[in-house]
Amino acid sequence: MTDWPGGYGLRVLESVDSTLDEAARMAPELAGPVWIMARRQLAGRGRRGRAWADPPGNLAATLVMPVAEEPGRAALRSFVAALALHDACVAATGRAEGLALKWPNDVLLNGGKLAGILLESAGQGARAAWLAIGIGVNLVRAPAADEVEPGAFRPVALLPETGAAVEPEDFLALLAAAYARHEAQFVTFGFEPIRRAWLARAARLGQPVTARTGSAEVVGTFETVDAAGNLVLLTPRGRVAIPAAEVFF
Repeated sequence: MTDWPGGYGLRVLESVDSTLDEAARMAPELAGPVWIMARRQLAGRGRRGRAWADPPGNLAATLVMPVAEEPGRAALRSFVAALALHDACVAATGRAEGLALKWPNDVLLNGGKLAGILLESAGQGARAAWLAIGIGVNLVRAPAADEVEPGAFRPVALLPETGAAVEPEDFLALLAAAYARHEAQFVTFGFEPIRRAWLARAARLGQPVTARTGSAEVVGTFETVDAAGNLVLLTPRGRVAIPAAEVFF
């Protein structure tokens, strides 16, 4: 296993309902960040409560950490996690070709969805007390079409797309090391260098996309991600900043 980053704990479970649920149970007692990995996840979930399919051999993990900051800043760690995932995929395969980051929280490979990120937090008042970053990566097998929601991006897996066979524990070690590097940069220098690095790997930058919320749809050119992590589209009505949406292209 790749050297584990200092200051980060590790808990490997044979089976769990969800690593995010386990993170919530552990959070009140945490003294520092801990990675949780499950070899079998029984009730994984994605955005908006959707089920997350976990075929055996794929990665199901959550990083849970104590924080003491306003939720908007804590949420920017989705970009930190995305960069770490990109780096881990490059380290595992020896190539960056075909990899791209899709706003707000997916990793694409050859145009299909390889990995997803889901953030959850809790706290009191205007500050989060802890943050959990759930990560699922299709290492060996992508879910079947009937295992994902209608209209979802085509799921892909690392092994059939690249030929790279990686055990979940080994991929997690690469991911944890990459995350520690980017987290240190985020804490020291703020979001701006993270934002620039994320944009350099962004899918469809400068091209038309569609952003759908629960009640509206915005079509425009993907111009940038702003300092708050919003998607910025250039539309016939001008620039529009979108804090949360599903993006299609």
